[in-house]
Amino acid sequence: MPTALIIGASRGIGRELALQYKAEGWRVLATARSADSLAALQAQGCEALPLDVNNLNDCAGLGWRLDDEKIDVAILNAGVYGARTTGLTSPQQDQFDEVMHTNVLAAMRLLPIILPLVENAQGKLAVISSSMGSISLRPNSAGWLYRASKAALNSVLKDVSLSTSKAICVALHPGWVKTEMGGAGADLDIADSVNRIRNVLAGLNPEHNGSFLDAEDGAKLSW
Repeated sequence: MPTALIIGASRGIGRELALQYKAEGWRVLATARSADSLAALQAQGCEALPLDVNNLNDCAGLGWRLDDEKIDVAILNAGVYGARTTGLTSPQQDQFDEVMHTNVLAAMRLLPIILPLVENAQGKLAVISSSMGSISLRPNSAGWLYRASKAALNSVLKDVSLSTSKAICVALHPGWVKTEMGGAGADLDIADSVNRIRNVLAGLNPEHNGSFLDAEDGAKLSW
């Protein structure tokens, strides 16, 4: 039975990833912060693991819990948008810290822990990024703190990919999805987006290592 690890599975894309992999017969390890979210994941047959990605002890504890696991697919989904700016409005210190700690620092703590477990299975590791993190593709400066954090996350993923020859590591743009972050006016239902993500991951080969991909069709995106 293949094993999937979903970091940030309490709601939205992360929760749907956990549910779809479970429905396909996978063993699913899924993290969340609150007791209610953990109980809900457990009720769906997932192995629910407590994790606040901004807590250093929690991150270290996850490594201890997963010691020697073989992870076929690991997906880092946890993230926040932060202030919804339309121009060059400077973020407050606490806004900056929340977004950068959650979207970047957490990845730099967790990915070195998760990578060896994915390597054990010669598996696939993905971070849920965004086309908003692309420097060359961006049409405006809206949400520039979020954009900066996703550009930094892409950089972190690229460095992780350069550190392995046993795993395939990619950054994925999930599309504009009807989540709490994406809003009701987004293009994609969560289930459709997640189905696309799973299909892209299933089709990865070693040549994709270190790529930034669109989950719609697996096309490479410009950094």
